[in-house]
Amino acid sequence: MVVRFLFYVAEEVRQILASMGARSLEEIIGRPDLLEQVPVPDHPKAATVDLSRVLRRVDPEGHRPRYCVQPGGRQAVDPPLDDELMPLVRPALEGKGPVVPERGIRNVHRAVGARIAGEIAYRYGDVGLPEGSIELRFRGSAGQSFGAFCIEGMRLVLVGEANDYVCKGMHGGEVVVRPPENAAFLPHESVIMGNTVLYGATGGRLFAAGKAGERFAVRNSGAWTVVEGAGDHCCEYMTGGVVVVLGPTGRNFGAGMSGGMAYALDQDGQLQRRVNPEMVGVGPVDDPDDVENLRSLVQRHHQLTESPMAGEVLARWDEYLPRFKKVAPLPHVAPPLPREQQRARRDALLAASRTQAGG
Repeated sequence: MVVRFLFYVAEEVRQILASMGARSLEEIIGRPDLLEQVPVPDHPKAATVDLSRVLRRVDPEGHRPRYCVQPGGRQAVDPPLDDELMPLVRPALEGKGPVVPERGIRNVHRAVGARIAGEIAYRYGDVGLPEGSIELRFRGSAGQSFGAFCIEGMRLVLVGEANDYVCKGMHGGEVVVRPPENAAFLPHESVIMGNTVLYGATGGRLFAAGKAGERFAVRNSGAWTVVEGAGDHCCEYMTGGVVVVLGPTGRNFGAGMSGGMAYALDQDGQLQRRVNPEMVGVGPVDDPDDVENLRSLVQRHHQLTESPMAGEVLARWDEYLPRFKKVAPLPHVAPPLPREQQRARRDALLAASRTQAGG
């Protein structure tokens, strides 16, 4: 039925073209002389619209192309930013000392850091480089998959914003996303990253001073992260790692979540209604280890992003702590890890984070 419908559309287009004396769409593209403004007598405001400049032929002789004539209809794109960065990080790849390149970034720059991570993995496996070996600093608006496949030894700092799939497949290292210092907005009230952040991450750390879109930390199995708000389906199919949300969340929180844990700031008391109860439960953050986990991550987040929200939470800790809720798989879904193992993971991750930042 769809094929037949499209055949009829094509047939009618050919009929209309024939009535105009044209044999193809190319013959009428860019021909404003074939258009005329239709009067609307019963709409006084429409009568004030003057389309004469829009309908004027700017090239009556036809010397210039009326539409894109580049083969394939594709615009030329900038070379991958990693191509420019690779020579700059080579000393670190060869063990000759740390490097800290700084660059502007635009939304045409996709998967920034992925090629460098691949080179590290090719040379050193998933162990990566020593902490602090490569720190990439950017300003601007990053394209999709910023920090994808990040690995140990890498640290990416973005002052600006990022599109979808930040830290996709992240395995190690650290990524920081924060707004400019002179931003005229409150970070925790604004979106700083797109959808599907930390998709399939297996390790590493992400700190973002702002909100993320939908499906934050989907299929996360090991990354630790702090964000200041998230859309629908946060922590969907999560199997490991720790997520801290310093702000509101959308519906269907924790759907299919079979591992890891999340701490969410429940300011309006509506988190219970937004959580998918099939596999997770919601409770207070009252266990000393949970309190230490949460506070350590918020402190690290504030240190790296200078987040006003994190600063307020820390300054009024006794007031904010009761507002946090812990979201974790129900015991019959995934028994919690032994406390000693949880503490060891937390201490190792936070120690690595401090070492890489030099603090």
